[in-house]
Amino acid sequence: MKKVNIYFNRWFSVAFHYMNLIRNNEDGIPFQIFATHPDPQHMSLQGADVAGTEPALKGIEYVQFCVDFCRRNEIDIFIPRLHMLDIALHAPMFDAIGTKVLVCRDLDLLKSIMDKGRFYENVTDKGIMIIPDYHVVRTAEQFKVAYQDLVAKGHRVCFKPTETEGGLGFRIIDNDRIPLQELFGHVTPLISFDEAYRILSGEAFFPDLMVMELLEGYEYSIDCLADENGKLLAAVPRRKAGGRLRLMEHIPELELIAARVAETYKIPFNFNIQMKYSGTTPKLLEINPRMSGGLHISCLSGINFPYLAVKSALGGEVQPAGFADNVLASHVEQPLIMRINGESAVHDTVN
Repeated sequence: MKKVNIYFNRWFSVAFHYMNLIRNNEDGIPFQIFATHPDPQHMSLQGADVAGTEPALKGIEYVQFCVDFCRRNEIDIFIPRLHMLDIALHAPMFDAIGTKVLVCRDLDLLKSIMDKGRFYENVTDKGIMIIPDYHVVRTAEQFKVAYQDLVAKGHRVCFKPTETEGGLGFRIIDNDRIPLQELFGHVTPLISFDEAYRILSGEAFFPDLMVMELLEGYEYSIDCLADENGKLLAAVPRRKAGGRLRLMEHIPELELIAARVAETYKIPFNFNIQMKYSGTTPKLLEINPRMSGGLHISCLSGINFPYLAVKSALGGEVQPAGFADNVLASHVEQPLIMRINGESAVHDTVN
């Protein structure tokens, strides 16, 4: 059986797990996995059969690099993370060489999802989820008004850039901080209003910030699988359960939200919905139109999310999948010898 060639461009370290989940699939389909990253010793490359070094490019130049890489290596499936919007914009270039790209092709939706302010407006119009109270600001005075409004509504307040990944730029306003204790303790996301206002006042305008109510209940990451047309095939709500523990559990209202998101937006393949509770009400944090950083944990539910997305993209039949019982999981460090010039991985430096 001919091997299927899969390519991951610059991904997080957890792509190591995605690659092995695809490789160790239940159908016994053979895969050859390619990956590129600017750091030739990045952990994600350790899961690849063929690894390459990415150049520092943006826009159409980066897309052309990916197209050339796919053409040269006869890539069947491309799973992008870096510059996903540019790649989606030029997806026909990959179609022309026979490479299937696992990306949402609804460009307006993709642009909206990547800007949290715009997407909150979209969700509000659709009425499919509840969103936190928030303001989008660009000046220090707007920041002050937003903060005062949220406090008047009884909220604790946090803020983060509207265009960011993970926890980058996330801060919680806490006016009871003791700076000296923090200086000798762990780094925290806490900042006083006065300090934040002082910093922001140093610029006439700054990139959009979302100032919002701080949600203090459980945070759930709902890993979702859909077919190429956006039909939902699986959804697993996952949350932290103390320390390294992670709990995958059936939460009917969150599973219903996943179904509504899939029906409304038709995001194909793998995507992730982040919700956080305010009391008994789940509110949207964000949606990621890609595999989440914790997806390999959700696969312990028995659903091989990365492989099933690839199988669907290859035209295979994928049935709706569920998990019977709640699953409590954790992880331990695994020592690994880095393969730099090893026989099992060829590192092809690309200029």
